[in-house]
Amino acid sequence: MSPSDAAATVTRLVRDIPDWPQPGVVFKDITPLLNDPEGFTTVIDALVDAGSVPGLAIDRVIGVEARGFVFAAPVAYKLGAGFVPVRKPGKLPHDIEREEYVLEYGVDLLEIHRDAVHPGERVLIVDDVLATGGTAAATARLVEKLGGVVAGFSFVMELGFLDGRSALAGHRVHSLVTYGAGGDAEPAEAAAVQGAGE
Repeated sequence: MSPSDAAATVTRLVRDIPDWPQPGVVFKDITPLLNDPEGFTTVIDALVDAGSVPGLAIDRVIGVEARGFVFAAPVAYKLGAGFVPVRKPGKLPHDIEREEYVLEYGVDLLEIHRDAVHPGERVLIVDDVLATGGTAAATARLVEKLGGVVAGFSFVMELGFLDGRSALAGHRVHSLVTYGAGGDAEPAEAAAVQGAGE
């Protein structure tokens, strides 16, 4: 399967919902992709390929709450790695490490179990969308606090006009499809992503 096959699959199956959750916002709805067995398999395989480095094993795959879980868990399975959820505050029952990240108006927190990643383990971070890069960068900081090594990031979609890659400088970053910056997304999508704190 080529990268262009995966990009075409995402473009075909992710639908735009205008004016949701508020007027002027175009929301990227992944549910048709999740509901298409062949399409979902294509995307998972492409995320695995993007996150793989020949000769270097991935020990853990992290998914960020909540849609990141949907993609990260099957990627972990395919890589023979452990799956680690990174969650919003108050959701994890054991000893946690936490990291703040900046939203458009204020700050939020992400949490991880302290025993989820061990020193020296290679970690792939997987999520559905790279937007401003706030949650992805905070997740990387959590991994590093625990002594892990961020092997890279794999995203289904990237909103290029929000320049989230700049928040992940120095890391391997791969997106199956990039919207904006010459792509076909409209700038109105920024509101949906910023509101999600991505």
